[in-house]
Amino acid sequence: MSLKRKDFLKGIAIGTLSLPVAMRAILGKNFAQSTTSNRINTGKRYEWKMVTTWPPKFPILGDACELFASVIESMSDGRIRIKVYGGGELVPALETFNTVRNGGAELGCGAAYYWAGIMPAGQFLSSVPFGMNAQQLTSWILCGGGMELWEELYRDYNVVPLLGGNTGCQMGGWFNREINSLADLKGLKMRIPGLGGRVLQKAGGTPVLMAGGEIYTSLERGVLDAAEWIGPYHDMLIGFHEIAKYYYYPGWQEAGTALEFTVNKEKYDELPEDLQAIIRSAALHVNSWLLAQMEASNAGALSELLSKGIKIRKFPPEVLGQLRKYNKEVIEELADSDPFARRAYDSYSAFRKKMNAWADLSEREYYESISIM
Repeated sequence: MSLKRKDFLKGIAIGTLSLPVAMRAILGKNFAQSTTSNRINTGKRYEWKMVTTWPPKFPILGDACELFASVIESMSDGRIRIKVYGGGELVPALETFNTVRNGGAELGCGAAYYWAGIMPAGQFLSSVPFGMNAQQLTSWILCGGGMELWEELYRDYNVVPLLGGNTGCQMGGWFNREINSLADLKGLKMRIPGLGGRVLQKAGGTPVLMAGGEIYTSLERGVLDAAEWIGPYHDMLIGFHEIAKYYYYPGWQEAGTALEFTVNKEKYDELPEDLQAIIRSAALHVNSWLLAQMEASNAGALSELLSKGIKIRKFPPEVLGQLRKYNKEVIEELADSDPFARRAYDSYSAFRKKMNAWADLSEREYYESISIM
């Protein structure tokens, strides 16, 4: 959003910013350019379906989909009603994007790195190993050019993307062997998606892309040697602490993973503008709620896991250092192989550089100061 300094100061002086500026920030550029005079409420009602990558009734992530549907129904006075399907109920979890793209459902929920095989550049809009955290990534997407790239990328697939929450910083995963050196990663079969999986592959491991509902059984039966999922709350609910020996941190592979709502573009374009605005507003509401709920739930779950005597381990510095080097290679290879990925990476990197400079003076200094108190 571009706002001249004198206009900003004027907005403060009168106690508010202009309606077009505020609406553009909340509802998106296209809606803000319209005027109330050309919005027509047809009164038509829509019955939509949402497919998701999350297991049915999955806490927080699945709840977010139900909340999204509920907010839209309430704000639209029942003009849009959405039936939410968990992964596997209507279509396989990892077919969510294609289902929305092809019109099999109007809405979807997942994460852009699940579709790396379709569009590699999308991974920058979900999670980058050793990358930005939740608040930094959200800032880039909403205020640093990320959303414009996201919309452009998905447009060719007949999909409108909306930011749908963030998991916050994740854990490094559950392992049935200790990781004392890089050699311990060789031959390791691990459920890990996106760019993190490619980094593991460079380290000699075998990444496996697997829907959440399949991980427990695979880890229990030895199909997997390790698995990363989300964080303490969801990991404990699934029961990983019952079948895996070691819980590792930090979550180098996902410092703050953005989730998405996807809308079939043809169906979205058919809606009157007030309903389009309601959908965008509902997504922003859920985006804030989900991260807050994740942070609160993970803090409580970690305390409970520690009380159970779970062995929590930190990755050795030399392992993290080598993974970081592999990560740079992976990202450069991706950017060199795909023009859109290069654009996304350049935008992401430039924004991250500015954010890191600010973080050095703000939060990093703050955390260091309170650690010595």
